Amino acid sequence: METSSEIPSQSMPTTDAFRTKSLEVADIVVLVLYFVFVLAVGLWSMWRTKRNTVTGYFLAGKSMVWWPVGASLFSSNVGSGHFIGLAGSGAASGIAVTAYEWNGLFCVLALAWFFLPIYISAGVTTMPEYLQKRFGGKRIQIFLSILYLFIYIFTKISVDIYAGALFIQQALQWDLYVAVCGLLAITAIYTVAGGLAAVIYTDTLQTVIMILGALILMGYSFVEIGGYEALTEKYFNAIPKTNLGNSSCGLPREDAFHIFRDPITSDLPWPGVLVGMTIPSLWYWCTDQVIVQRSLSAKNLSHAKGGSLMAAFLKVLPLFVMVLPGMISRVLFTDQVACADPVICKQICGNPSGCSDIAYPKLVIELLPTGLRGLMMSVMIAALMSSLTSIFNSASTIFTMDLWRHIRPRAMEWELMIVGRVFVLVLVVVSILWIPLVQASQGGQLFIYIQSISSYLQPPVTVVFMAGCFWKRTNEKGAFWGMTTGLVVGVTRMVLDFIYVAPQCDQPDTRPGVVKYVHYLYLSMILGALTLITVVVVSLFTEPPSKENVSRLTWFTRFDAGVENLEQVTEESNMQNGVRSLESIPEKIESTSSTEVLSENATDKHSFLSRLKKATLWLCGMDRREEDGLGPAPPPPLEPADKLLYERPVIRHILNSSVIICMSGAVFLWAYFA
Repeated sequence: METSSEIPSQSMPTTDAFRTKSLEVADIVVLVLYFVFVLAVGLWSMWRTKRNTVTGYFLAGKSMVWWPVGASLFSSNVGSGHFIGLAGSGAASGIAVTAYEWNGLFCVLALAWFFLPIYISAGVTTMPEYLQKRFGGKRIQIFLSILYLFIYIFTKISVDIYAGALFIQQALQWDLYVAVCGLLAITAIYTVAGGLAAVIYTDTLQTVIMILGALILMGYSFVEIGGYEALTEKYFNAIPKTNLGNSSCGLPREDAFHIFRDPITSDLPWPGVLVGMTIPSLWYWCTDQVIVQRSLSAKNLSHAKGGSLMAAFLKVLPLFVMVLPGMISRVLFTDQVACADPVICKQICGNPSGCSDIAYPKLVIELLPTGLRGLMMSVMIAALMSSLTSIFNSASTIFTMDLWRHIRPRAMEWELMIVGRVFVLVLVVVSILWIPLVQASQGGQLFIYIQSISSYLQPPVTVVFMAGCFWKRTNEKGAFWGMTTGLVVGVTRMVLDFIYVAPQCDQPDTRPGVVKYVHYLYLSMILGALTLITVVVVSLFTEPPSKENVSRLTWFTRFDAGVENLEQVTEESNMQNGVRSLESIPEKIESTSSTEVLSENATDKHSFLSRLKKATLWLCGMDRREEDGLGPAPPPPLEPADKLLYERPVIRHILNSSVIICMSGAVFLWAYFA
């Protein structure tokens, strides 16, 4: 077999060149200017958005049109962690990882066409709130809130911090943990200047520049390697010098250019890709607070569908702008990206499990010209900032409003605001401590780590949501015990994965059979079936749910007139979930602490401290304009479902035709690359 020595030497920098090349002054200037521009956009969107009401704070006033919603859905999903993870998995094992993206294409359409009509008709703001309305009681709400926090830590925050730190490490040659600290310092500044509406607008800006930059880098990559045909030939010859010739370490997979792979021996078996992958994907796109929150911010259902369609079309791109460039990076920088010796890998990227996750940063640093390189780096890091702030906000809100208020139901608003901010710091610390496990898991492939953890924790939640949305007979007992049973099994397997780490390629595999032979995608299928059976059996053998737990809360009852005193039920439910407290924060602050501000202004309107305090309140969205009134605003009545879900016939037909075209194109791509 030919070796990678046939590749021109100028395409393969030495380890020394790899270590010393970094951003130039012009790149750093572009990076700084870009951050200033993004912060300016964030401040502008904060100024024009009312953030001291529930809809203003959570849903950007429900005023977003389809294109910023679609851009924000795509940007929230595809941040720097995706660029790092998809390119890294492409470099390590080929194009099969693209299945996650094209699977998500169908799931984001399912969100708009099947799940959003239920959420909108129910008048909910958060996902724990939906389950509390649908099943009643508190234990499912608390259970789900705790689980969401664990998922955010295991699969979102720590992964995003690690991915951003890898970019900084490759660009500036900093130590990984120094890069983490620098990243968090920038994030803290960005968080102060940001808001939920600001996130959507900055996401839109970053999506445009991210796609343009990724397309430009893709062009440079294919020019450098000589086109797609050259990639299909040279990829199989990209064998690192550390490969000893008598092992599989560092060898490319023979099925690298196929999505459907062997159901028994492959890294991504095709039955698991079709079924097991869909279950956690439905959780992410249809029940995750961060994603659903963006869709609920649309001004009506038609705009929400349009946003999902835009995100679905954009989901076609990752194969071409992330996965294939990652494979090209392996060819161009074989000894670094595909290193097979743990000692050398540790020297190159700080991770003895492998360095495939540096594939995309290597392309950015090595191929792009000065200036454009700085812009691409800033887009990746800024997208990470946006993702982190969204996750921090969602996690903090869930902890403060769904958990802390159950512990201290009489907590004052200032206490809730302080608890929310302190909890963000706790999340950051825990996530940093989790980073070494992220590095070591799944052979150094970041994206595979994310998907394996998702397959252990998310299927039970997915099944409970689907049963609640589409089967009226599902009750609280069935949902609770189904979720509990599935999660006990899933967490057990996750713990076993961390105890029995996958061996290096040249080491014997001594793991237990349940870890060694049961692929995580197959386990996802098992967890889904186990949870569904438990939900159905327990629900059928216990009392049916009450009318108020079904009306306007399932697909078949979304157009119901509702139970009696529906407004009162809505208000009580919102109060139980702590949502109203955010609405009343500005008014109650006015009656407690802002009185001091007013008295200070009355005596000294030019007081520096009073101005600083007012500016801080404004940044936190806790100011109160004069026209807002003095007392807490009553909750808005829940409008009739016919009005909430109304779509103009012409627009509905256009959207339905577009979704058929989109799905047909996706099926063709699946068939072509299968």
